[in-house]
Amino acid sequence: MIVQGCAIPFITGGRKFMEPKSLMMMFGTTFLLFFAVVYVYMSLALMTIATKTNTPNAWLAWIPIANIFLMLNVAGKPAWWFVLMLIPLVNLVIFIIVWMAVAEARHKPNWWGILLIVPVVGLLVPGYLAWSD
Repeated sequence: MIVQGCAIPFITGGRKFMEPKSLMMMFGTTFLLFFAVVYVYMSLALMTIATKTNTPNAWLAWIPIANIFLMLNVAGKPAWWFVLMLIPLVNLVIFIIVWMAVAEARHKPNWWGILLIVPVVGLLVPGYLAWSD
């Protein structure tokens, strides 16, 4: 049996497959939903960290570029470090250094910033720094 409506006909055993366009839309929607959830999580964590460290303008955590300046402010680093974050490979080192300083601002060991390079654990670090005592 040949499924109609596909760019490339699939030979199926009586089953219908999704069209490639529908499959791409499903993956794209799932990716956007995942990205939105991670963005809300990171913004909430950064806003909570800024609030707990008495950093002014904690609401800047929700604005894409401004949240980096807020993170630098929490870490006590100069604003010109933003330029260093635009340089490939250098930005990885700078982000780790900044998150280490954020951990120190929250009175946690600075090695929590190094954990950002561990793939899954890196997502949990901002939450730990934000909502732990």
